[in-house]
Amino acid sequence: MYNTIKFPFYIRLAFMVISLIGITYILCMGKSILIPILMAFLIAVLLLPIVHFLNSKLRFPNVLSSTIAVIIFVSLILGILAFISYEISDIADDFAEIRKNINLFIVDIQRYIRANFHVSLWEQRKYIDDVTQDSFKKGKETIGTTILSITDTILDLTLIPIYTFLILLYRNHFILFLAKLFKKEYHVKLQEILSHIKGSVQSYISGLIFEMIAVSALTCIGLYFIGVKYAILLGIITGILNLIPYVGILVAGVLTILSSLTGTPELSLILGVIIVNIVVQIIDNNILVPLIINTKVQINAFVSIIGIIIGSQIGGIAGMFLAIPILAILKIVFDRIESAEPWGYLMGDNLPKTFIWKSKKVKTE
Repeated sequence: MYNTIKFPFYIRLAFMVISLIGITYILCMGKSILIPILMAFLIAVLLLPIVHFLNSKLRFPNVLSSTIAVIIFVSLILGILAFISYEISDIADDFAEIRKNINLFIVDIQRYIRANFHVSLWEQRKYIDDVTQDSFKKGKETIGTTILSITDTILDLTLIPIYTFLILLYRNHFILFLAKLFKKEYHVKLQEILSHIKGSVQSYISGLIFEMIAVSALTCIGLYFIGVKYAILLGIITGILNLIPYVGILVAGVLTILSSLTGTPELSLILGVIIVNIVVQIIDNNILVPLIINTKVQINAFVSIIGIIIGSQIGGIAGMFLAIPILAILKIVFDRIESAEPWGYLMGDNLPKTFIWKSKKVKTE
């Protein structure tokens, strides 16, 4: 017989706070190792149906099935990157025209500021020169950091397919390891948790892919109709960057505006690009995300935003991307553990209409 020790609330709260501090410290110190592994885990879960199909239908051995699935995924990513790099080379040929149109656009803005805000051209240029000099000094200081960051990114891109292959290859080994950690009476609940995690992650990633395709198509159509030269490329870039919460669409908008200057510096085209991006985001946030994403991952907006901010502080862009799947996994685990069920409810988006305290009235003298 095992005796369960029940600690007071303040002791449990202290344990929880200490655990959160320890987990956060481990994530911050080991992010260079953990982030590629977590990314590989998400990709491996996404590729599981392909591996199961090759194993069960075509009778391929597990090693060959895992290898083919990873090769298909890497080939798809390389194909997209090859198309983008080819199209970007065409934009690079128009760089002189872009630079000329940017200068004309800046001159128009300076004249508008001088006419409406009574700031002379000399004062505006002096302010721009001061900002440019400060940025140049800071840029020189961050060159080394940028080079190291690029090196780390290339290393991660190399390791992620390897990690993905190994996770797919040893998936049953890992599941058996988890089974050995718990007693047999908990194996049914463990199987249920793992099954829900697999389904939730697969639905979320597939939903993101569908959302990316939809945003890319809508952006391509909108940019094409307003006369932007590289509408297809900019639409695809917008769809890919839209995967990065909040920040990605802003970067995509800036790139689209700059690329639209290959044809003309007219303000009407730039306003058209801004309107297209706003309309696409309205459709995305009010139709695509509620139908595709929110139905797959039942996390409320408050917890999502906090998780994304924490993820960005720990792991940058990769941390922002991983925040929602990790929160979804935590919610699945919390919902199926009795002592952690309130935390799972806190993370959910099922809002009660009213709440009535069920307590006895206390008489007051």
